[in-house]
Amino acid sequence: MRLSVTSDLWWKNAVVYCLDIETYADGNGDGVGDFRGAVERIDHLDRMGVTCIWLMPFFPSPDCDDGYDITDFYAVDPRLGTLGDFVEFMRVARDRGIRVIADLVVNHTSDRHPWFLDARSARDSRYRDWYIWSDEPEPDDPEGVVFPDKENSLWEFDEKTGQYYFHRFYRFQPDLNTSNPEVRDEIARILGFWMELGLSGFRVDAVPFLVEQVTDSGDGRLPDPHEFFADLRAFLNRRNGGAALLGEVNLPYDDLVKYFGDSLGNQITMCFDFIGMQNMYLSLARGDAGPLAAALRERPRPPRDAHWATFVRNHDELTLDKLSDSERQEVFAAFGPDEDMQLYGRGLRRRLPTMLGGDMGRIKMVYSLLFSLPGTPVLFYGEEIGMGENLDLEGRQAVRTPMQWTPNRNGGFSTADPAKIHNVVPSGDYGPERVNVSAQQRDSDSLLLWITRLIRHYRDCPELAWGDYAVLDCGARSVLAHRADADGETVLAVHNFSERETEAEVVLEGLDSSKVLTDLLVDGTVEISDEGRARFRLGRYGCRWFRVSTPETAPADSAGSS
Repeated sequence: MRLSVTSDLWWKNAVVYCLDIETYADGNGDGVGDFRGAVERIDHLDRMGVTCIWLMPFFPSPDCDDGYDITDFYAVDPRLGTLGDFVEFMRVARDRGIRVIADLVVNHTSDRHPWFLDARSARDSRYRDWYIWSDEPEPDDPEGVVFPDKENSLWEFDEKTGQYYFHRFYRFQPDLNTSNPEVRDEIARILGFWMELGLSGFRVDAVPFLVEQVTDSGDGRLPDPHEFFADLRAFLNRRNGGAALLGEVNLPYDDLVKYFGDSLGNQITMCFDFIGMQNMYLSLARGDAGPLAAALRERPRPPRDAHWATFVRNHDELTLDKLSDSERQEVFAAFGPDEDMQLYGRGLRRRLPTMLGGDMGRIKMVYSLLFSLPGTPVLFYGEEIGMGENLDLEGRQAVRTPMQWTPNRNGGFSTADPAKIHNVVPSGDYGPERVNVSAQQRDSDSLLLWITRLIRHYRDCPELAWGDYAVLDCGARSVLAHRADADGETVLAVHNFSERETEAEVVLEGLDSSKVLTDLLVDGTVEISDEGRARFRLGRYGCRWFRVSTPETAPADSAGSS
């Protein structure tokens, strides 16, 4: 495909890398990550082929919810640096051709935000209507409590003003009232401020909760959520036509697709595919590609200039809420049988390598799958080296441990006394002595170099991002086969979810023996019959990417190209 056509929609074949400044690299030795430290590590991402950095919250915060409880949307937390440090980080990233997006967390504020301090000072205060109040706590939906281990209600009584305020998440995070036009204008100003400093977009936190009717006494002012996001996207496009919104929309497909803007694609630019991710883990647990294949066949096609975002792991619990109870228990039994490994009864607080018992062949197959699935791949920091979790930490913090750069003190994250490190690095098989960037850079069989290689092939195969895709029948339950077609070019990817060697056969409509399948991950070609059939063997957790070509134009094997 012509780069002049595809470059404007950079998110379609981006490689997004999520990092938390607080846990990525400490530049001043105080035990807390900061922008100065992250600047010094950007070349690691450049070497991998990352094209977009997603920054978790870096704003001033009491840090009761890992930075998601914000006291100032227009500043940098002093622990992490200054606005000047942020701008320097942006400049260095831009110099490497890497875009940056940041978390947009405007569902709520900290209860220490000046707006809320004013709001709870009196019923007629300036910012009172920026939050949601009720004389009586509205009826609670137990399933609506996001953190059932910490909260048992969505309403908290404020003694000074004698009313209850609404909080979808923690009680120290009062929800903003998006029915108030002043609040909506302020949200736009927040976007505009950070875009002026170079951001290329935002990851929108908890999209379905941003605009919701929570009281029975609504006055009809609540905006339609889709009008709200269409207005937000229009503002974004006016400021920067190439900016993007990446949405956390964990809903059934029929409800989720509306947040793209239906056929218009004028709301959320990319939506995470939570259903596909959850069914991938069910397929891994069963050694059967069926659940993932079914999810991909069910997944709606997004509007033309919108896209799905695919992922293996994120910064929260590995939610399994869209699986049935029995399916969820299957995944728990396979990958988190101990109660301490589970969270909220709906998810796991583990990373992939520990869930798969360190089986590197299986781990590599999963990341091959990630980069070949239709969608924009998103990595969580540390995935590229196979970091593990620290279950001694509470809740979601288990997977938010410091990045492991070297086998040295604090894993090279910081020179500080280890007692000053907030989230202690894991020890044992997944500690920095055994899992770190510096060692894997020199190991040709490492996960880091495997993912680097996958990124290169992914970027060389625009069909995977831009093409029409189809899941193919292949005669083997354990194998997922899918093809992507664009501009007369075809890429085929096959992945074996089984520990047994498997033979599979696909029928490639529109192709015949005048074409061959050239393997992109290993040397060799596979012939196609006159009827369009291709047969191949896949080893234990094997994965292969093929490009359709003529025998004359097939790429040379590595031995023949020297």
